[in-house]
Amino acid sequence: MLGRMYDGEVCSAARTLELVGERWSLLIVRNAMFAGMTRFTEFQRALGIAPNILTKRLAEFVEAGIFEQRAGTAGGHPEYLLTAKGLDLKPVILALTAWGDRWAAPDGPPVTYRHTGCGGKVGARLECSDCDAIPGLPDVTAELAPWAYERKYGASASLQ
Repeated sequence: MLGRMYDGEVCSAARTLELVGERWSLLIVRNAMFAGMTRFTEFQRALGIAPNILTKRLAEFVEAGIFEQRAGTAGGHPEYLLTAKGLDLKPVILALTAWGDRWAAPDGPPVTYRHTGCGGKVGARLECSDCDAIPGLPDVTAELAPWAYERKYGASASLQ
């Protein structure tokens, strides 16, 4: 965990970073999600992460409910399985990948995410919940909930 560095923020993105914003965190989640990794040694071998860091990250993920730790089969090493909460990070991985494909992949996208049903490409996209439009990036704004405005600014006010 990042040590509650964002206490002054009234923002779900900041709270999410508290859970998955440290180095290696999303790569561990990605490997569990898309490579089916469940064991400590698999994560360590694939990522080259120091054992003490991996131990800490996995323990924090279990504490946060992102992974569940289960005893290994036949008394083997424990397994780390993504929970529903952890699987809900899939669109985050897809969005980060799309950004990286556009801005940080000089040789082109190294991975394509596909729909198992038809084989089509899958990506994250913006969509309006009311009219189903796909808005352009400039057309997406943020609006604080009244409780969040009060918590952030300490006073009740209109959000107009």
